Amino acid sequence: MKPLHEVEAQLARLRQEGQRAVLATVVHVVGSAYRREGAKMVVAEDGRTFGTISGGCLEGAVREAARAVLAEGRPRLLHFDMTADDDLVWGLGLGCHGRIDVFLEPVGGGGR
Repeated sequence: MKPLHEVEAQLARLRQEGQRAVLATVVHVVGSAYRREGAKMVVAEDGRTFGTISGGCLEGAVREAARAVLAEGRPRLLHFDMTADDDLVWGLGLGCHGRIDVFLEPVGGGGR
C-alpha cells in the first residue's frame, strides 16, 4: 500500500473507532527536505503515528504539537527552519536543510 493510502486508511479506521487524531500535512517547502508538499502523518490520540513528513527530524516535534492541537481543538501551522549551519540542533548529517511548514488539524471525535 502506498504511504498516502496507508495514512488515509488509518485515519478512516481511527474515525470509525471514534478516536481523535491530528492530521499533519507538509504544506510548503523551500530548499532541501526528505518529503515534499502533500506528505502526511497522522498522530492518534493514544500517541500512535502513521505516515511520515520528514526523514525523522520533524516527527517528534510534530507529535508534541499534536498534543496541544488535540487539547485546544484548533489547527496550527508549524514553521521549521533547518537552514542553520549549526546541524547539532537537529542531529548529524541530516538531508533536510530547508524551511518546512506543516499544518496540523484535529480530526475525528466530532471533528472533520
